[in-house]
Amino acid sequence: MDVRVIRYDHPDARKLDAEVQVEYAERYGEGDLTHMDAAHFDPPHGLYLIVYDTDGTPVASGGWRSQERSEEGYEDGDAEIKRMFVVRAARGRGLARRILAALEDSAREAGRVRMVLETGTEQPEAIGLYTSSGYAPVTKFGLYRFEESSRCYAKLLTDATGAASATDATDATGLTDGFTSAPISHP
Repeated sequence: MDVRVIRYDHPDARKLDAEVQVEYAERYGEGDLTHMDAAHFDPPHGLYLIVYDTDGTPVASGGWRSQERSEEGYEDGDAEIKRMFVVRAARGRGLARRILAALEDSAREAGRVRMVLETGTEQPEAIGLYTSSGYAPVTKFGLYRFEESSRCYAKLLTDATGAASATDATDATGLTDGFTSAPISHP
């Protein structure tokens, strides 16, 4: 497995985004209409990762983008998780959990204080991943905050004293590949 920092407008990112949109449509009747721009994920205000299989096929993705207090319900210092996705053939290998840990480390290094995400009742696997990773339900935020099927979760990225949690071995960007503690590849 190879984890790479990729721009959200990269062809492989677009390919995985198209696949996740199909899955959203299967589960909810339509894709995600949340506005997203590639620049939202540019460090240090965000990050977008893709996991490539040993044959170079993109099999998983996930990103975070900075958010601040807004009428949509975000809070100052939020890092919003977006486009966490693992293709069906690669599920069950722990890829989403590893991406999530790398995203949390990156957001913490960028000074973000809370990871937030929105998912839905038709994604029980996502809810299970997040709750088992320390995320707790919070007041709904974002585009779908008024939808009955929407579920929002958050996790503090600092301990009770406000200090950042310890991280594993990192490269100059503060990221590891989440698999071998080797530095993440940069294009």
